Amino acid sequence: MRFCLRLSLICLGATCVGVTAGEWVDPRVRTLVMPVRVVWVSEEGELASVKTPEILLKPKHGQVPEGVFLAGSGCRMENKGAPASVVLDFGRELHGGLQMATGGPSGRDVKVRVRFGESVAEAMAELGERGACNDHAIRDAVVDLPWLGTREIGNSGFRFVRLDLVSKGVLSLESVRAVSLMRPMPWLGGFKCSDGRLNEIWGTAARTLHLCCQEFVWDGIKRDRLVWMGDMHPELMAVMAVFGQQDVVSASLDYMRDTTAADKWMNGMPSYTLWWIRCQHDWYSYTGDKRYLAQQHDYLKGVFNNLVKHIGEDNRCTMPNGFLDWPTQHNRKAVDAGMHALMLMAFEDGVRLASALGDSEMEAQCRQAAARLRQYIPAPEGSKQVAALLALSGLRDAAEMNHEVLTKNGVERFSTFYGYYMLEAMAKAGDIGGGISAVRDYWGAMLDMGATSFWEDFNVAWTNNAFRIDELPVAGKRDIHGDFGEFCYKGFRHSLCHGWASGPAPWLIEHVLGIKPIDVGCKAVRVKPFLGDLEWAEGAFSTPAGVVRVRHVRQPDGSVKSEIQAPEGVAVIRE
Repeated sequence: MRFCLRLSLICLGATCVGVTAGEWVDPRVRTLVMPVRVVWVSEEGELASVKTPEILLKPKHGQVPEGVFLAGSGCRMENKGAPASVVLDFGRELHGGLQMATGGPSGRDVKVRVRFGESVAEAMAELGERGACNDHAIRDAVVDLPWLGTREIGNSGFRFVRLDLVSKGVLSLESVRAVSLMRPMPWLGGFKCSDGRLNEIWGTAARTLHLCCQEFVWDGIKRDRLVWMGDMHPELMAVMAVFGQQDVVSASLDYMRDTTAADKWMNGMPSYTLWWIRCQHDWYSYTGDKRYLAQQHDYLKGVFNNLVKHIGEDNRCTMPNGFLDWPTQHNRKAVDAGMHALMLMAFEDGVRLASALGDSEMEAQCRQAAARLRQYIPAPEGSKQVAALLALSGLRDAAEMNHEVLTKNGVERFSTFYGYYMLEAMAKAGDIGGGISAVRDYWGAMLDMGATSFWEDFNVAWTNNAFRIDELPVAGKRDIHGDFGEFCYKGFRHSLCHGWASGPAPWLIEHVLGIKPIDVGCKAVRVKPFLGDLEWAEGAFSTPAGVVRVRHVRQPDGSVKSEIQAPEGVAVIRE
């Protein structure tokens, strides 16, 4: 009997790969990364020893042995009754796994415990200690190592790794390399200015997002390696500004549509269905892709038919189980107010989507629903998140919300997710300078604590008497990773790379460089820079037609001179 497989050819560069039905070519690129620092080694004693750990920092080839045959040319670890241990720092947050190469004179039954950590303290933690867990991705496991070979373990999000030789004997660890997995997405957009702190924040925000673009646009790379629809909107805005049109976005939107009935809630949360509508609106506004939008038509009609059932007789949003972000969860009145504003914006997006689709019935339905929702004007209930939504929806005056709520006590009660909408509301109020300060003070405070990616949640108060994530625990100080967090992200379960924290990437391009699309498909862009206390700023915004580049320089008389380059087909409106 002869079996025949039908093959299709996928060409990657100059290489054609045969793929059978049901197979998928992983678009991500593997990059091997050497550690940059030995953070800690176990104490030398009669029961354990670690010799020459600095060898692990030298460039290696992944072959064993690398050096004199069987002479043990690597880091020599010996367990004579207690684990021999080392903690390595790869210098930045990575998505991927770990490759260990082992040489002689180890035997055939070598076992090593591997602990990944987004902080040094997490890499040192035991399972169950302050939230340390193997949820979503294995971060703590004992693995067998081959004699004269390599072994890989992963994938997760991490910067630090602790290795413990748990079996008795001697191990020559020839090399330890991180295996970074990243989708090849060129950074087409960019931001650079006279303030190095803002530059570092922008780059960290963009890289945080890039790390979270895996098979789909994920929430995080250690925990919640999933498409969480409500969390995706800031990521979408950053993708458009930095990377341009990417299939990973439409694939993620379609995944949520295909796995959620129109009369159900995405990820089980009503607000997340509202965010899907908002993402569809902004994706269409950016791409101008009517063919893609038409594929959403029937589903959109079903969603809006369900949503109108959740407007009460008093014209209030009555959707159940409201959720905005973690810091707001304790303030249920605020959550209800924010849900009302978010629902209004979703229906008004629906008006524009229906018009683009030529669906007058859906357009009228959305217009009527939005008019009803506008008849009720909730209060912000002291919440910066809700004040931002009320300002952006037009239910409350943006200047009023900025003065009375958003700027109170600086960046206290900011959040990594809704911080983007707070910044947007401040810009709408004309307070771009205040927004720049908030970016420096809030996102910059994470950098001050050793961050190389931005976190699931963050409160500036956490920094008081806390040690950095790249430091060993310090007696008398708080652990900014393990001692904070609540709800589902207590302690070390807290993700230190969450895509929803990437808001500064699109915000600095739009409001400092001043590049904003004003026509569907980015056929026209407005350029209205705001330098504030900056001497100059330059960068780019990616459009479907190509990249718009700008450079703004403050002149001796205080005016700003701008140089603008735009691709053919993109009109530039200077302001």
